[in-house]
Amino acid sequence: MDEEDVLGAVGPRLRALRRDRGITLAELSAVTGISESTLSRLEGGQRRATLELLLPLSRTYDVPLDDLVGAPRTGDPRVHLKPIHRFGTVLVPLSRRPGGTQAFKMVIPARPEPLEPTPRTHEGSEWLYVLNGRLRLVVGERDLTLPPGEAAEFDTSLPHWLGSADGGAVELLVLFGPHGVRAHVRPSRR
Repeated sequence: MDEEDVLGAVGPRLRALRRDRGITLAELSAVTGISESTLSRLEGGQRRATLELLLPLSRTYDVPLDDLVGAPRTGDPRVHLKPIHRFGTVLVPLSRRPGGTQAFKMVIPARPEPLEPTPRTHEGSEWLYVLNGRLRLVVGERDLTLPPGEAAEFDTSLPHWLGSADGGAVELLVLFGPHGVRAHVRPSRR
């Protein structure tokens, strides 16, 4: 594939990515600082893709620059997730969709002595599912213990804290969503 073919494929790829994310040109312009007309011309192939245009789009979409230009991948084909260490826990991002619901695997390490809860608040909604271990969940005035297989959902504007119920390690799946967005569970069809 020559340079013209690579650059010619950038516009349709950008348009598809924007539409898949449900973002308008106006919203994308507000986030990136790139004018709507430039974005439209770039997506339509009337504007040549430059690094100055692609870098803010790569950051906004949270995708590697190579994904925007369709560069062939070489080397190690494995996906290397980058853990985030926060408040004594490890969060492994499982999704890369800015602005929407984010999925993480959370690991709370074992501790010889359980921590004292320090509830925090933030904007959004949270849904979690315990994979292994026993989770202590404090939400507002409620202090709950969740075994493997149990799930919980709560508004994160309420003071909340997650920790080990018995000092052992805990693994869970966590979904963080915008305020008011709830997990949708369908009843089984029998």
